[in-house]
Amino acid sequence: MIQGYYYLHENKELIYKNSPDAIVDIRDNDLCHSAWAWDGERPTAWQILVEALSLDAEKGRIKELAEKWNCNDKDAKNYADYLGLQLDIDGNTMTARRPEDFETYPESPCGFGDTYLDAMADLCKQMGFVGGKMWNVTFIDLVRGQKKEKD
Repeated sequence: MIQGYYYLHENKELIYKNSPDAIVDIRDNDLCHSAWAWDGERPTAWQILVEALSLDAEKGRIKELAEKWNCNDKDAKNYADYLGLQLDIDGNTMTARRPEDFETYPESPCGFGDTYLDAMADLCKQMGFVGGKMWNVTFIDLVRGQKKEKD
């Protein structure tokens, strides 16, 4: 059940509106770059964090929410399993990739970062995530092979 909406303001601030009807205002707001329904569920928390970070949301806010929602490197493995992603470490860098089409790091989409969240956000960006206010392609869609806009 939708409790409210997070949206990414054009100034890169990630803002929460605590109302299931907030999308009406958010959708019509030209200063909103992307929006996410908040239902309090774990996959939704990860989706918001990964997608917002890939759109260059303010990192302090992302870190604050990740700590609040307990979305850490250990839990990232659960989200990666849910998505079908492979998380690894290359030297001192965390990586995230789709195992089914991975050949080598230089030739295949692979996200890199200091944390698995950073790595998944980097992969999200590399896969072409652009955000949206409603009915847009999500990181989950991209990981699972959908590349065109939803109807």
